[in-house]
Amino acid sequence: MAKLSLSLLSFLVLLGCGYAIREQQGECQVSNIDAREPSYTVRSEGGQTEFWDNHNNEFRCAGVSIRRHIIQQRGLLLPVYHNAPVLVYVVQGRGTYGVLTSGCAETFESGQQQQFSREERSQRFRVDKHQKVEEFQKGDVIAIRAGDAHWVYNDGDQELVVVVFHHNSNYANQLDQNPRSFFLAGNPGSEQEEEQYRRLRGSQEAQSELGNVFSGLDEELLAEAFNVDVETARKLRGQNDGRGHIIRAEKSIQLIQPHRSRQEQERQHNGLEETFCSARVKENLDRASRADFYNPRAGRFSSLNSFNLPILSFLQLSAARGVLHRNAIFSPHWYTNAHTLIYATRGASRVQIVNHRGQAVFDGQLREGQVLVVPQNFAVVKQAAEQGFEWVAFNTNENAAINTLSGRTSAIRGLPVDVVANAYQVSREEAQKIKFSRQETLIFNAPHSA
Repeated sequence: MAKLSLSLLSFLVLLGCGYAIREQQGECQVSNIDAREPSYTVRSEGGQTEFWDNHNNEFRCAGVSIRRHIIQQRGLLLPVYHNAPVLVYVVQGRGTYGVLTSGCAETFESGQQQQFSREERSQRFRVDKHQKVEEFQKGDVIAIRAGDAHWVYNDGDQELVVVVFHHNSNYANQLDQNPRSFFLAGNPGSEQEEEQYRRLRGSQEAQSELGNVFSGLDEELLAEAFNVDVETARKLRGQNDGRGHIIRAEKSIQLIQPHRSRQEQERQHNGLEETFCSARVKENLDRASRADFYNPRAGRFSSLNSFNLPILSFLQLSAARGVLHRNAIFSPHWYTNAHTLIYATRGASRVQIVNHRGQAVFDGQLREGQVLVVPQNFAVVKQAAEQGFEWVAFNTNENAAINTLSGRTSAIRGLPVDVVANAYQVSREEAQKIKFSRQETLIFNAPHSA
């Protein structure tokens, strides 16, 4: 019975995902793709956020958007939730974050409550309890469900840079294709910033809205709901808060959290032990020892999917991390079941993307800090520049399947020699070279070292 219910649930999830894809297919008239840079910036007291214009054709086709947070030391990204699931990649720095899920227990507590007598119950508010918090570092991917509030605090020794990938066409989002952020505190935008975006996009809706979710609620009703005075309720609304969506903590924020070594021990569990509240949401993709494909002379490639991070099955998303050495080539390939958004984290690469008509819709350089969308089934090839190339990819499927055109496990390698010879009008010897000349699987040595 359990297996039947699980199968039915999986079918309904896939049906919903398929409906979202069908719904947006009319927008996928992509004849030209560009390497994109941020379109506008929203600045705050403790940092800034750079937005890519999600109204560009390739973003609308894939149903995705992306933004980049740059958070200063002791900067706090205020609690926020989104209308779609997101994947966060840590480009630089380290910090602490929390994901808040209603109904889950406050499992982190100070344990000082026993020190108070009955007469001292008024001091109970000194005892802090909160949901689980975790540390993160460069290379971590964090998966966050639609509607789950989360916050980020930079307690590191340098600027914190994270990119946030939104899957707007995900089955979990029943609104429109616009990414929507619902802040729980502060006053995340300004009239000048909103006007800047409206000039960019005409009369279309701005991504950066004014106010938090309490701003539109009546002060007296808020006071009753929280059992506080009206002045405190007025502060919840944040209308006179000019600090923006990333604030600067005057003092270091005190958090209840276990020692890092204990956190490492807690990671050693599998998906069967996870519950909705304790589900693991983070995985590091930067460790070379974690690579799925490794060529010491050419680079490495690591994938993150629902098999190694089970929560991705719920989000219907996956990610990957690639590193190419100087002039190395990432095999020509296509994703059979996912759109892909590539964010360049270091260096540069020549990239070519080809559509179903055999036309190159992109043939250019992708540089650090730029974004490139590769639609489902479009063929793509990368060759690193002299300084090498590194990237993180976000995929719109929990187990994005990659098919290669060259290499030991490629589609061409699987064809009979005589089929290759006749298909390409070459001799049998030339067909054998086409099939067998590349012995690598996915990452090829630079031409001069092949």
